[in-house]
Amino acid sequence: MIGLVMAGGKGTRMNLDGEKLLLVYKKPVIFHVLDSLKDSNSFSKIFAITSKNSPKTKKLIEKNNFKTFDTSGNGYVEDLNSVLKTIHENAFVTSGDLPLLDKEIVQKIICLSDPKKTWISILVTKDFLTSLGLRSDYSVNYQDQVCHYTGISLINSAKISSLENLVENYVVIDDKRIAFNLNSKHDYDLLGTT
Repeated sequence: MIGLVMAGGKGTRMNLDGEKLLLVYKKPVIFHVLDSLKDSNSFSKIFAITSKNSPKTKKLIEKNNFKTFDTSGNGYVEDLNSVLKTIHENAFVTSGDLPLLDKEIVQKIICLSDPKKTWISILVTKDFLTSLGLRSDYSVNYQDQVCHYTGISLINSAKISSLENLVENYVVIDDKRIAFNLNSKHDYDLLGTT
């Protein structure tokens, strides 16, 4: 399995002067994610998916001996699709803005991998997100409740011939280590209180 960390976004919702993944929570946020994947000892390779939107992030990632994969930077879905076309194995995909991610939750999620399923998205319930003081714009109704995407997916890219009509499976894990995405300044301010 390979690890893919999405690190090429503009971070426009944060309304920052700098790059979002370089915000510091003990260390730059991107390294909480990259180090968690590395420390899990679960991946044959780990790539940070970068773009023209994140030049300083890319430089710092490479300086710290992580590999990068350049994409167009036209959007999360477009960038991920361009990467998936080039690999033909199982992938653990995560956004780069999960500052509470750790190796234990990464290992727990990897255990959910199912070779019969092409795509498994990890969700948290709206109630759990709200209890943490967080919000998300990306929701799905699953098992009679509103759930939100965590930015983490398990993907069998060898089974993908087209992203159209792709069946997405879901697993709900209410855990703050994967619920805490930095999507707004409010989220970053809340992080200081955890």
